[in-house]
Amino acid sequence: MDVSFGQQALTNIISHLFFICLTFWALGALNFEKLLKPNRVLQARLLYIFITIAIGSSISNFFLDYLLWSRQLPLILDFVINL
Repeated sequence: MDVSFGQQALTNIISHLFFICLTFWALGALNFEKLLKPNRVLQARLLYIFITIAIGSSISNFFLDYLLWSRQLPLILDFVINL
């Protein structure tokens, strides 16, 4: 039982890091300089990191939920058969 929690935790960490890195790479295609005030480099970088984490975590949560739901589908069949 403890091993499965550890595996799930590792899967979640890897998924979040992967999608955050992928989002960081994808956001590089946008030109944020036009939206930001001049001489606010530190604030702009911090905002960029927060946006990356928010989008990457949301995408990761979507895929992790989808994976969990796909693993639970066989339980529906067991429930229907045992009725």
